[in-house]
Amino acid sequence: MTDLSTAIRTVHWIGTGLSTGRSGLELLLEHGARVVLWGRTAAKAEQCLAARGLAGRAGARAFDTAALAAALAPGDVLVSMLPAAHHPELLRLALAHGAHFACSSYVSPELAELAATAERTVVLTEAGLDPGIDHLMAHRLVELGRTAAGEAACTADFTSYCGGLPAELNEFRYRFSWAPLGVLNALRSPARYLRDWQVRTAPRPWQATTEYPVAGEQFEVYPNRDSLPFAEQYDFPPQWRKRSFVRGTLRPAGWRAAWSEVFATVESGDDGRIAALAGELAERHPMRETDRDRVVLAVALDLSWTDGAWSGNCLLDLRGDERESAMALLVSLPLAYGITRILDGALAPGLHRAAEDARKAEQWLDFLAARGITTELRTTESTTRGALL
Repeated sequence: MTDLSTAIRTVHWIGTGLSTGRSGLELLLEHGARVVLWGRTAAKAEQCLAARGLAGRAGARAFDTAALAAALAPGDVLVSMLPAAHHPELLRLALAHGAHFACSSYVSPELAELAATAERTVVLTEAGLDPGIDHLMAHRLVELGRTAAGEAACTADFTSYCGGLPAELNEFRYRFSWAPLGVLNALRSPARYLRDWQVRTAPRPWQATTEYPVAGEQFEVYPNRDSLPFAEQYDFPPQWRKRSFVRGTLRPAGWRAAWSEVFATVESGDDGRIAALAGELAERHPMRETDRDRVVLAVALDLSWTDGAWSGNCLLDLRGDERESAMALLVSLPLAYGITRILDGALAPGLHRAAEDARKAEQWLDFLAARGITTELRTTESTTRGALL
């Protein structure tokens, strides 16, 4: 593999939102990287660093495409924490300057097309919480299920639900840790998933909301995006017949009722009304500095075959504290770990996700566990003889 480490100069971290966490930036600094935080203004970037206890340890600059282009050097890493629509432009900039690119967002067709042209550039994606840690859990469960079932033809049911919640619930059952308009627009996108052997499409995701228990606590969940391609990404064996396969969002019990007026506005399709509502929600239900958040990520795989069955569940349930929000920690730390792998020359040029097989997923999970982010794993296995292991 090409040694890229000698070319690394600076990590350009673009964005000062609530997912820009202290732990991620600290990891990069501990690793010996020079870090520059780019914000809407230099003062905004400086305030972000100070709030995270990192004043004076990283550079602070006002984000401007021309200024960033002038600052980029071959081997630098450009990290986009901006909305996904900005990623292609920033990746083109990285490609033009021989720099690397990292984000926590899903791979879009445009990103994949650009990454296919990369000769010197590592393109790291899906390396945050969801997508990111959820992929790691899925790879772990698929590998364990494969070991349990062997080559048996199985019926498989898979679910993966993640949600950022207020640690102390309000009547609205939510506080906005990212742009409300992005949340509302996500609710306008159809969701495609598999349930009870049938491919289903929910034109409005919330219409497919169901109750979902996690560790004795009731939640509400709904599908999002297109779940179906991830079975291949998670290396489902061809002999596993998928009865259900759903990836989606988790919300507190009572969420759908609390959001009924929001759904009515989204259903109207009126862009002006939706944008106005987003502005109102930002003022009424912000995630404030004094608020504590909670992240719940639950991934489950159930297999059954002629003479046996196996079930596996991975759970991550974390609350933020005065040092850092749960969301900031769980997005920024795995992303920064992926960036250290770029810095170390461990990734070849081209497109990468957080982990693309079970072995690499365990490496990422081991790193997170060493930093205090542990996932609870429970498995059961039974045979026709009734043994429970």
